[in-house]
Amino acid sequence: KYIAAKGSITVDGTSLTVNAIEDAAAGATIFDLNIVPHTVQETVIKDYQVGHTVHLEVDVIARYLERMMQQSNDQPKSGISQAFLAQNGFWK
Repeated sequence: KYIAAKGSITVDGTSLTVNAIEDAAAGATIFDLNIVPHTVQETVIKDYQVGHTVHLEVDVIARYLERMMQQSNDQPKSGISQAFLAQNGFWK
């Protein structure tokens, strides 16, 4: 949900750039990473085996943006419209 191509994702504390994303079945997301040999050797990634479970952290800005948008949608509407203003003599 918060993964974007050319954005960043953190895998077990290692920040990496997402090259591509693809929506998959059942709401899943597939993403591609290029990991250079230096990063592999200097991080826990060197110990990974197929099937290894990892901790992912996604773009914090996207999460904050979603929360702000949700809060603005939850705010009560004022009920003031152009028609209301016209009916009450404030709009011609």
